[in-house]
Amino acid sequence: MAPMGIRLSPLGMAVFCLLGLGVLYHLYSGFLAGRFAFFMLSEPAAGGPESPRGSAPAGAVDLRELLAVSVLAAVRGGQEVKRVREGNVLNAKAKGKTREGAEEQLTSGDLLSNRRMFYLLKGAFPAVQINSEERVDTADQETISWDRSIPEDIKQKIQPKEVPAESVTVWIDPLDATQEYTEDLRQYVTTMVCVAVNGKPVIGVIHKPFSSYTAWAMVDGGSNVKARSSYNEKTPRIIVSRSHAGKVEQVARQTFGNKTVIIPAGGAGYKVLALLDVAEKNQEEADVYIHVTYIKKWDICAGNAVLRALGGHMTTLTGEEISYTGSDGNEGGLIASINMNHKALIEKLPDLEKTSHK
Repeated sequence: MAPMGIRLSPLGMAVFCLLGLGVLYHLYSGFLAGRFAFFMLSEPAAGGPESPRGSAPAGAVDLRELLAVSVLAAVRGGQEVKRVREGNVLNAKAKGKTREGAEEQLTSGDLLSNRRMFYLLKGAFPAVQINSEERVDTADQETISWDRSIPEDIKQKIQPKEVPAESVTVWIDPLDATQEYTEDLRQYVTTMVCVAVNGKPVIGVIHKPFSSYTAWAMVDGGSNVKARSSYNEKTPRIIVSRSHAGKVEQVARQTFGNKTVIIPAGGAGYKVLALLDVAEKNQEEADVYIHVTYIKKWDICAGNAVLRALGGHMTTLTGEEISYTGSDGNEGGLIASINMNHKALIEKLPDLEKTSHK
């Protein structure tokens, strides 16, 4: 006899299916809830600190924001420079000698400005490489926040532009013309910030602490400073360092004639401003800036960026572009000009290059 089959009524089948669905629900509900919670936690909160509205994504830097904080850093550093000088608490000491044997000075103004500038920039852009003239002491570390506000003049002239953070190097000079600072020659003193992208200077800020004048510019962006309306190429006024004016004067007068004017001055920032239209009563005017010896890159990067943004040039004495990566020094001297035939100037001054490596 064949075995008897088990028959279920339609009601029994419905109950059986419901029991099966219940078991599956309990098995998977916990898993799905866990995955949902993980997804929600892994997403940054809208408008939260990890991805603020309008900021660059992780690994990228907005150059407009970096310009804004660079201007603020130069001003904040300048406040320290001015406070120390006016309080006459320089605490000046020698930190070494230049290649020419001149003694380099270090003051409280250098150190306090450096601390303020470095930590403001580092706090705003922690992934960016920052090179400074002065050493940063970890014992003096402080937290300086930036409220991410952008001045109106920068908003109006500069559009946001993102670049990879690893391509950016920031060069800061917390007190340019320290020697003149100790001599109370305040007109030469500046604080400077430069931003280089892949070694090319693209943002420059030059601030004069004792007059509160600030020049800034961004390559392919905009600026708050401009070139003068005319320059003298035939018998240019040449601005040079106070420490070696004689070297340049001899060759310059052989090249351009005895009417050539040599202007000795302190500070690379001041010398670049001398080439521009700067409404400052203590700012001299020149047509060409020449430096014939070794010079540090934090001294010249900001000025190089400003000139590039305005269509000018700063090169070595042989016409090579200066790269702002690698070593912190420039061996080839420099010549800077704007709205002039830069190549022709270089060809007229071939002998100066020989002294730049000494």
